[in-house]
Amino acid sequence: MPITLTDFEKTLPHHEMIFVEGGEFGMGGSDENAQSDEKPVHRVRVSSFYIGKYPVTQAMWEAVDKNKPCHFTGDNLPVENVSWYGAQRFIKQLNEKTGRRESPKYSLPTESEWEYAARGGVLSKGYVYAGGNDPEEVAWFAANSDKKPHPVGLKKPNELGLFDMSGNVAEWCEDYFGGAEYYQICHNQGVVENPCGPDSDTYHVHRGGAWGSPAKRCRVSNRLLMAPEYRINTVGFRLVLG
Repeated sequence: MPITLTDFEKTLPHHEMIFVEGGEFGMGGSDENAQSDEKPVHRVRVSSFYIGKYPVTQAMWEAVDKNKPCHFTGDNLPVENVSWYGAQRFIKQLNEKTGRRESPKYSLPTESEWEYAARGGVLSKGYVYAGGNDPEEVAWFAANSDKKPHPVGLKKPNELGLFDMSGNVAEWCEDYFGGAEYYQICHNQGVVENPCGPDSDTYHVHRGGAWGSPAKRCRVSNRLLMAPEYRINTVGFRLVLG
């Protein structure tokens, strides 16, 4: 399912979209570190899509929007200190600049797309983190980050060739949060097709853990919530195209 890039897209720094073949997986966690909002594990089927090889970097942001929100600075660093609303504004500008007003266009990943990609999609080996079972190999987190984010792509990628899905910065998802109640509803429905989260909530989801997180927060099934207007220097985002 190749997508033709516009001339503008070809100039964007760190812009490489990885194809994720659709499939079915068990969403959620059941290991000893799993929180109540990761349960129960339920079956989800997602359609194919493209996702960014890296989280959006500061260089990419500045190519689209000169008003960079970041606390830390560096072209190769992931964007952080960006709210969910801020990510949506950036994506709107990107779609306008690339002429993508109809599908395929850019968006935040749904929570199910994010977790499926982090797990490695159809190539998944069932790792705890995105790309392995040792967080030191795949993630910048509290124990090794020196209290700061790092340039993208320095750690081991996951099975799909995606970098930094565990650690570095956590990543906003499109969905409202919901909680264990929402996961239970999905579980009761059998296999859920392309879930997009509950219809409403006070909070949105971010995933993957960050440079300031303990390792257990960087697991592929871990979920965190935050108000959509809130900004913090541990949270950025990644693009999907589909």
